[in-house]
Amino acid sequence: MQAKLEHVNITVPDARATAQFLQTLLGWETRWEGAALNDGYTVHVGNEGSYLALYSPKPALKGQAPRYDHSGSLNHIGIVVDDLKAVEDKVAALGYIPHSHADYEPGQRFYFDGPDGVEYEMVSYD
Repeated sequence: MQAKLEHVNITVPDARATAQFLQTLLGWETRWEGAALNDGYTVHVGNEGSYLALYSPKPALKGQAPRYDHSGSLNHIGIVVDDLKAVEDKVAALGYIPHSHADYEPGQRFYFDGPDGVEYEMVSYD
């Protein structure tokens, strides 16, 4: 049996803004968008093989659960890129601060906190 991850659905303050950010940073495309649960709005952004489902509820969000100490909480989203340095330069140019750089077997990585309260891990396996 073979399986692959198709999508992850996360709640963000503004689905359209997060989708635009990811399109600018990674060249991703909007696969679908429209009305969603409880008068919210969802944007599916990614590529042909996988995507993030970005959900924004109509009522204001209640804040963010601390990472790494709540069951089921989102700790970060890992995204594989071909050119880690180019993505890091783009992250910095967009005003975000890359941190926690590491070389590890089998690749390299860094993290940054995006505009939506989500921590992203950029990974390269060159």
